[in-house]
Amino acid sequence: MDRLIHGTAANDTVRVVAAVGTKTVEDVVARHGLSPTATAALGRTLIGAALLGATQKDFDRLTIKIESDGPIGGVVAEARPDGALRGYVKNAFAEVPPNGNGKFDVGGAVGSGMFFVIRESGFALGLHNAPYIGSVPIQTGEIGDDLAFYLAKSEQIPSAVLLGVLLKNSAPYVAAAGGVLVQMLPGANEHIITMIEDTISHAPHLTTVIDGGAGPDELVEMVLGEIEFKKLGEKEIRFECTCSQEKALTMIEALGAADAREMLEEDGGASMACGFCGADYQVSKEELAAIVARLS
Repeated sequence: MDRLIHGTAANDTVRVVAAVGTKTVEDVVARHGLSPTATAALGRTLIGAALLGATQKDFDRLTIKIESDGPIGGVVAEARPDGALRGYVKNAFAEVPPNGNGKFDVGGAVGSGMFFVIRESGFALGLHNAPYIGSVPIQTGEIGDDLAFYLAKSEQIPSAVLLGVLLKNSAPYVAAAGGVLVQMLPGANEHIITMIEDTISHAPHLTTVIDGGAGPDELVEMVLGEIEFKKLGEKEIRFECTCSQEKALTMIEALGAADAREMLEEDGGASMACGFCGADYQVSKEELAAIVARLS
């Protein structure tokens, strides 16, 4: 079971969120047939969304959206308060050579563009309040760097973000996926900040630790060292899509009578694929006729 924990440290002046999402990322790969670099990009973004959305209120929704000019074309990851995650990349087969360190060149695949964070209050209740949308220019495309830059510039919270995805050559292909978010809250002193920075700089690679069996609690220990952690919450995280046949019909109805009638007359039906999970919904001639009748 993939898990996420969150809490505070140093007399509530540091917020820490840690997650292991190996199975979640593997589920996404299985559905989308992603290339290795696309897997790394989407996996990091999914975990980043889970970390950032860890303390959002019930019925809210948080989305990280990357619009870029690299081969991957863009990334979307969505997190709900109950731990459900879903996402996609625009070009699932995008691949670039490894970087100079022999690692996935996620930055090269992403390219330049904009990094967005969208917070929707009461979304699950159908309130559709005006969302809060923050954005910053992409800095490196490595996802973690860009999330940290966003938090510092758009939300004025100094943060350290560690995100990683480790792949192997045999199934299941995702060997490890997870991340840690450390945020300095008002009152954090320079000594604590220096201690955490030093601990992180000497910590082993995130995915190596996860591949060795570490859970979120061990990840927190890895970044905080001797600083005491107070756990405030824990939950399961998982891949889960919200698409359905009913929503497919609603989307067709939203296109209007003319488009629905054209589908009915020319194709005698319709097919709609979900970008988040790949599910294919077939809309019958009778269902289209009913939509046209209602709209007319």
